[in-house]
Amino acid sequence: MLPSGAKSTGEGDLVGALSGCRSGTQSCIPEGTSPVQVPRQSGPLEAPEWEEPQCVGPQGVVGRVMWPFRASLNPEGDVALSQYLAGWRALVRFLTPLGSIFAFATSEAFAKVTTLEARVHGPEAAHYSSLVAMVAWERREGLLERPGIAPRDTTSSSGSRILLLLHRALRWSQLCLHRVATGTLGGPDAGAQCSDAYRTALGPHHPWLVRQAARLAFLAFPGRDRWLELACPGAGEAEARAALVRVAGTLEDVYNRTQGLLAERSLLQLA
Repeated sequence: MLPSGAKSTGEGDLVGALSGCRSGTQSCIPEGTSPVQVPRQSGPLEAPEWEEPQCVGPQGVVGRVMWPFRASLNPEGDVALSQYLAGWRALVRFLTPLGSIFAFATSEAFAKVTTLEARVHGPEAAHYSSLVAMVAWERREGLLERPGIAPRDTTSSSGSRILLLLHRALRWSQLCLHRVATGTLGGPDAGAQCSDAYRTALGPHHPWLVRQAARLAFLAFPGRDRWLELACPGAGEAEARAALVRVAGTLEDVYNRTQGLLAERSLLQLA
């Protein structure tokens, strides 16, 4: 259960902690403009004395998150949507056991993934092979929403808008993973670090009530040990930390490419 007070805004609001924007008809355009890309920050922590941790292999717990996202970065500089969504499915599976704030949020993210997958594999699949192809087709067909005008629900959203919301949530996930992995003994706990990541990546897109609900929910956030145990079962702390840094680095690469492509097409204010 969420902490007392967090539920009062409704589950549809709390899912904003991972889904990129609150539900409903109100737009969540932040003030100011978003940066095109963010500085690389997930590479410094390495474990050169080991072979690659087993958990980051294709069948490892966090490897199942990392490899589809990595595969989505195609050589043409685009983002392949099928692999991107497969990465999101794996990320949802990884985050769900971590507690109540993720239970609501991941269910909303999963709904967005499912809606976009229906288009990737649907009658218009040829237009949904990649981010660039999708945006070009939806713009040509007049399917893109006007900034400030939100659709009734996810199923009536353009694919580009759904992707933007997932994109914002991916930034929060990446920051949270990196800070959990690199946090120092005696420093801020995982809840404080991921709450700060929320304020950086998603808070500017949410109304005050949602931000307050998220703040309360982070009080029950799982500790760093729980994250490391889930990421690399049976591994030592240093190995698990290094594995999370690897995954966070991949998410950062995907975020930066997606951010650049959306910025070039003037879509960062679509929702």
